[in-house]
Amino acid sequence: MKLMQIIKEEIVPLSSKQNLILFIIIACLFQFVLFYAPALADDAVKQSQLPTNSQGLTPDDQDNAIITDSMTKNEGMEQPATKTVSAEAISAPKVVRTSTHTITAYNSEVAQTDDDPCTTANGFNLCQHGEEDSIAANFLKFGTKVKIPELFGDRVFVVRDRMNSRYTSRVDVWMKDHSQAVTFGVKVATIQVLE
Repeated sequence: MKLMQIIKEEIVPLSSKQNLILFIIIACLFQFVLFYAPALADDAVKQSQLPTNSQGLTPDDQDNAIITDSMTKNEGMEQPATKTVSAEAISAPKVVRTSTHTITAYNSEVAQTDDDPCTTANGFNLCQHGEEDSIAANFLKFGTKVKIPELFGDRVFVVRDRMNSRYTSRVDVWMKDHSQAVTFGVKVATIQVLE
């Protein structure tokens, strides 16, 4: 306290009005600049810790779905060129491996399954779900997501069922309609296992 008094009186002698103005300036500086600095630093740390996807985008970047690509010249002025990225491209799962397999189709019928044809080996009810997005495969874990682009385009299937143990490398696609499964027959195609 005594040191402040010495500085105030001897080093920076100011009148009471000047002291008041200096105090207001310092208070404003603290309020509008220094007060926000820790909060801004904290936000920057949190932003750097956000998880990113395979394209290196944070969830905030994904919401905007715009990536600054490069600088282009437009009428003598440099402007950032932007490339719009669809939400599907950002959230598209990565293919971890591919392999070729025999692909067949089945229905929820006792003759093709067991005495509870709607319930898969992992307890999932295909009939209640009603979506043709389930497959049976013995060589993949339950819950594994796969695509069969040659036959089904971008449709994603989930491994929810098993086949007879003699089919170690076959994929069986569940279909609602019996005639559709018969028409599908037996095919050979490449599957893409997704992460």
